[in-house]
Amino acid sequence: MNYRNLGRTGLKVSEICLGTMQWGWTADEATSHSVMDAFVAAGGNFIDTADIYSNWAPNNPGGVSEEIIGRWLKTRGNRDQIIVATKARGRMWAGPNGEGLSRAHLLKACEDSLRRLQTDYIDLYQTHWYDEETPIEETMAALDTLVRQGKVRYVGCSNYPAWRLMEALWASDKHNLVRYDSLQPHYNLAHRAEFERELKEVCLTFGIGVIPYSPLAGGFLTGKYSRDHDASSARAAGIRRRYFNDAGWRTLDAVKTLASEIGSTPTAVALAWLLAQPGMTAPIIGANSVAQLQVSLAASGLILTSTQLATLERASAWTTDEDE
Repeated sequence: MNYRNLGRTGLKVSEICLGTMQWGWTADEATSHSVMDAFVAAGGNFIDTADIYSNWAPNNPGGVSEEIIGRWLKTRGNRDQIIVATKARGRMWAGPNGEGLSRAHLLKACEDSLRRLQTDYIDLYQTHWYDEETPIEETMAALDTLVRQGKVRYVGCSNYPAWRLMEALWASDKHNLVRYDSLQPHYNLAHRAEFERELKEVCLTFGIGVIPYSPLAGGFLTGKYSRDHDASSARAAGIRRRYFNDAGWRTLDAVKTLASEIGSTPTAVALAWLLAQPGMTAPIIGANSVAQLQVSLAASGLILTSTQLATLERASAWTTDEDE
């Protein structure tokens, strides 16, 4: 496993990040622990979760993923070796302040995450998506308080448009507050425009680490879907709606062809393309089994040539009028 700095910071994280949205949803606790054990055994140290994971699943009120990670950290005794990232923004309790990025919500949400994770600090605390009802100065001041208290070490954001990310950077600079050092965007070979149109340049200019979610397009880029075969999964309907089109199939065909040529897998090729992008820190992969994890980990150290990268980029190219 290779390691990279998180943006401009000195924090070193594995170039593959393990996402845990599936803990307590499509992976039970025993499986979750096995996957995290295998990830660490392979050199992984970067684990991402969120307080709401996964409150859309039956009998899951949210917080379950954090609780599973907390019990794993406690039993393994490896907290100081793991970079734990979590997120706040979504509804976690009843009432008007049960969601959002206000000072009131963030301070309580952080305390709740600390308790569930069974730790006294969070390495990377991220705002899950932006809150149009809260001034960005209030959000950044609350995050600054958490850092000064020692409860959070670095802060990042997810699902922010470029204008809001810039607004946050300006507020931090103007008021001498902690600033965002990472962005978690929706980014993969089949979904490029949303990040590349504006956010990419902001991240490169200001040294913001990029840790994209859905790097395999929800499983579409693994090759398990085809024009005449619709795989059964919890996300199949969303995959069909987003990627079952000419652009999606063209991109997948290029990934599968290259994988075959170099004796690799579509999964590893799609992740290797991301790892070759400027400013990239670590794609966030999901795994419901150790076997799935191992396929993704093969991307670490897989170096694609400039010709191979160009082939993938041509096949997945987006136009300026594309609406993603």
